[in-house]
Amino acid sequence: MLVAAPERWDEACFAVPAVRALQATGWGIGVLCREDQREFWQSAGDLEVLTFPMKTKAKVVALKIGAWQAALVWEPGIAADAVKIASVPRRLGPDHRHLKKHLTQPLKIAERPLEHRVRFYLSAVEQMGMHTLNPEFFMPVDWGIEKVGNSVLVCPDSDFGPSHEWLPDRWLEIAKRLLESNCRVTVGGLDGDRGLGQSLAHELGAAAEFWQIPALAESLPLLATYPLVVAADGSLPHLAAQTGATCITLFGPNDPLWKRPLGKRHAVVRQPVECAPCLLAKCPLDARCQRELMTEQVWQALAKCGL
Repeated sequence: MLVAAPERWDEACFAVPAVRALQATGWGIGVLCREDQREFWQSAGDLEVLTFPMKTKAKVVALKIGAWQAALVWEPGIAADAVKIASVPRRLGPDHRHLKKHLTQPLKIAERPLEHRVRFYLSAVEQMGMHTLNPEFFMPVDWGIEKVGNSVLVCPDSDFGPSHEWLPDRWLEIAKRLLESNCRVTVGGLDGDRGLGQSLAHELGAAAEFWQIPALAESLPLLATYPLVVAADGSLPHLAAQTGATCITLFGPNDPLWKRPLGKRHAVVRQPVECAPCLLAKCPLDARCQRELMTEQVWQALAKCGL
């Protein structure tokens, strides 16, 4: 069976347990994904990984697919179009309006309010008769890389938009307290964002290292060296969780009940406000979900994680 991977990084992370459940059947499982997700899916287990450039045509991708007997698609897009064009005999996926035309076998998946997003993916394979409640399906990937003790990665940038980013002066206070606690602090900065990481590193000077992350796809081996990550809600904490880091994720407009990183060892910090969760990338009001989140709340979460 060929699985068309979700394009967003957080969704890809949420799909991993379902793909592992498919692997446990003993079937030959492949993943069709964007080129920059190749290493991520190769690390997930014994999978045949087929990739395509981010800017390409579905007809070109279809030529790479080959003779798969079945395919599972979760969302419309290039991969779903390619699977249909390639005439894979059985095409399964959620019975959603925008996806129906791609499918030969729609799956009835009931999404309930405040249910973690991982359930969406698990429900699809459960509809196919697979057992999904195996703790091993939810384990982080063992990269065989030793974690550097007492090191903390701090990432104030979010690729989800500016409304997901905490105030710079409060990031600075948390970073200074980490340094005072004899932690080895690395500040991560994401390319193409507002440069909060770079500004924070400048404020800290030689006391902290700075890691300009060129692309999230290239960050996995280095993320695997950090035992603890403190980050704005975005793709990075989900990927860090996949490498075995403990993540403290600062939520604003997103809902942690729905989209927190997978794993019981993680913590989320969120200040409830009347307008959240709005899920918006840019706040139309006054960013109160971020302004009202205090540094002591974040520090308490760090203490509970054993800092």
